[in-house]
Amino acid sequence: MMPTKLTPTMSEQVKRTVRRSCCNHIDGNCLLLDDGDSHPCVQLLSVSRLCCNYLKKYVLPAKPELYAAIIHYNEK
Repeated sequence: MMPTKLTPTMSEQVKRTVRRSCCNHIDGNCLLLDDGDSHPCVQLLSVSRLCCNYLKKYVLPAKPELYAAIIHYNEK
């Protein structure tokens, strides 16, 4: 599976979406990665690609314009 690439503008929009809409994002950390220690949200660390499967499957589809733009950009 090819990584999903993002433009700088898309990356900022995705980060904003994570902060506002992802139920696993708490104080910059990801609950899905929690193993007793806190771990930073990998999507907030990423600059040029979409790397969180939860975000891809469950959060971004609720943002249809951004989701469609990311899909279209990666179909090129």
